[in-house]
Amino acid sequence: MADLHPIAKRIHNVQPRPVRLALDDGETGVFEFSSTEFFQREFRGEGVRTDADRDAEFRLITSEDRESVLLGRSGPDEEGWTVVGEVVEAERAEE
Repeated sequence: MADLHPIAKRIHNVQPRPVRLALDDGETGVFEFSSTEFFQREFRGEGVRTDADRDAEFRLITSEDRESVLLGRSGPDEEGWTVVGEVVEAERAEE
């Protein structure tokens, strides 16, 4: 089996503790994921952002080619999910 995505592994190893994510557009945020799991090489996670946008739900997924970890957002007044960006860094957040 091919290697798991390194950013996905880092997020999975840090959670349920807070994790700081950096996106490809330069935005950073602190998230707490209630669950993360691998389905072979595919990665998924669900959680909330703790430093801003607290009313929205967030979801992590790997791209179809498994080369990227994408962050999606669903707000309280929205239907469905919007891709916020690609996660380029993940590290344990200071508590």
